Amino acid sequence: MYKIVNIYEAKTHLSKLITEVIGGAEIFITKAGKPVAKIVSLKEEKTKIKFGIMKGKINLSKDFDEPLLQEVINLFL
Repeated sequence: MYKIVNIYEAKTHLSKLITEVIGGAEIFITKAGKPVAKIVSLKEEKTKIKFGIMKGKINLSKDFDEPLLQEVINLFL
């Protein structure tokens, strides 16, 4: 469902128009009879988490969690 309103009506009744948009309507705003804008409801896009997509692409050495050598620690000081 859509509705066409002029700029004056859109300014005057914005809260009412927003309520209509939330209900699923699309509002076209016109200036001098020509459409210049459209008000539509925003939909939240939820991204699905895909577990395991990096499986087999990352390799860790067996000693990756061993303490660092003192020489390396000194480089950070």
